[in-house]
Amino acid sequence: MARVRALYTAAEKRAPIHRQPAVQVRSGCGIVGDRHYRRGNAPEQQITLIEWEQVRAFAERHGAPVDPATLRRNVLTEGLALNDLPGRRFQVGDVLLRGVELCEPCTVVGHLLARPGLAPREVIRSLLGRGGLRAEILGTGVIREGDHIDINPEPRP
Repeated sequence: MARVRALYTAAEKRAPIHRQPAVQVRSGCGIVGDRHYRRGNAPEQQITLIEWEQVRAFAERHGAPVDPATLRRNVLTEGLALNDLPGRRFQVGDVLLRGVELCEPCTVVGHLLARPGLAPREVIRSLLGRGGLRAEILGTGVIREGDHIDINPEPRP
């Protein structure tokens, strides 16, 4: 069963990421209190997700633990293939989302995960196609750690 493993926000660009037990989301805006929140926000800037399984695989490939917050995504999922979701609607808890595009790693993430023997460029290359998903928020509500994720939500009347 797919679920939300953790939630993260940052108040401003490049600010530290903080784990949250729940986040309020608004359709067309993003996550309340997050650096990307604004009215009329572009769909690809509203919320990002990454798979726990990809974080763990990266850590195993490079022989060092990785704090999922370092990847600077909002939602850490478990049991869900995010690469299958661009263009598809799915439900996280009671909130409907639509996958927009893959969220490829940036130079910021490359530098945050770099260490001796692992250059930022190699970090980025290692995460290509594994960096998560950008999604549009189609409903207003609260997403909580532990919420179920449904990739075949029932249409609402």
